[in-house]
Amino acid sequence: MVKILIVEDQVLIANHIKNILNENNYTQIDIAYKINQAIEKLNSFKPDVVLLDINVEGRDTGIDWAKQHVKEAKIIFITGQSELSTLQKALEVNPVSYLTKPVRTIDLLAALQLVVINNKSNYVVIRDGHNEIKLNTDQILFVKSDKNYIDIQTPGKKYTVRNTLDNFYKDLDPAIFCKIHRSYIANVSKIAQKKSNAVIIDKYELPLSRNCDLIF
Repeated sequence: MVKILIVEDQVLIANHIKNILNENNYTQIDIAYKINQAIEKLNSFKPDVVLLDINVEGRDTGIDWAKQHVKEAKIIFITGQSELSTLQKALEVNPVSYLTKPVRTIDLLAALQLVVINNKSNYVVIRDGHNEIKLNTDQILFVKSDKNYIDIQTPGKKYTVRNTLDNFYKDLDPAIFCKIHRSYIANVSKIAQKKSNAVIIDKYELPLSRNCDLIF
């Protein structure tokens, strides 16, 4: 799941954005209302995306802060300004998107989806006990939903984590993984056999929905 840091000095706007994200299944969110908080949370929270007010604590300070401190996270600028000079300065930071206030839900979700698509990697981060581990997606045979948990099956181990199947699917490459049933996601490259109502992966037989147009 994408980790999002909101950097916005207007509390109502910051909380409004957080509520939009929560309502759309983005749950790993933190907020910084001041620049010094943003620096601290950038290091401790390690976000994938920074939703950054261009004028947090002053004109263009968000742009200047991003240039100095944001090295790995993707940036989505948020601003009430529309001047061309501000836009040109913001583009120097190479943001993913540039949203104007008031922020529209559809624009925000579209910008985040761009991050997800462009940031697909060959691993997912999951919690194994008290530890977070990077699991190479090529190791995943399939994922099974079990109420509020999912089972991630690899050749040597099954990981059970608290998540929903749909949320986990967002972090996977759709060119490799396919939701073959309401309760299963399969690594298409691992399918050895396809039947009328099932697929075979390794020693496992998984159900296949009738409306699933699977090509492997």
